[in-house]
Amino acid sequence: VIVVWVGTNNHKNTAEEVAGGIEAIVRLINTQQPQAKVIVLGLLPRGEKPNPLRQKNAKVNHLLKASLPKLPNVQLLDVDAGFVHSDGTISYHDMFDFLHLTGGGYAKICKPLHELIMQLLEETPEEKRAALA
Repeated sequence: VIVVWVGTNNHKNTAEEVAGGIEAIVRLINTQQPQAKVIVLGLLPRGEKPNPLRQKNAKVNHLLKASLPKLPNVQLLDVDAGFVHSDGTISYHDMFDFLHLTGGGYAKICKPLHELIMQLLEETPEEKRAALA
């Protein structure tokens, strides 16, 4: 299992360019490691309050939701739920500078990521038969 979590620092690029770059990385992984299962983590919201970079990251995630299912062995894990409060703010308890995660912020991401990794690592009956052959 390969986890890809990139793109938020490409804030000078358009959402389409960022999503295209992430897709290119996944395609390269598929070429170099065709047996690998790839997890792409969605971009997190950023900034204490709503802002253009937060909107761009949301657009990147939207584009990835549409494009990644067309690629083999890849799943998008959207981990931004719960970071933005009903008033549109992000808590410094989750992101101390409204970009980088705190321990609590990482915990919100690591639990679903760990569950997905464990699910992907379980061999299907077909995979077990192929490994024994």
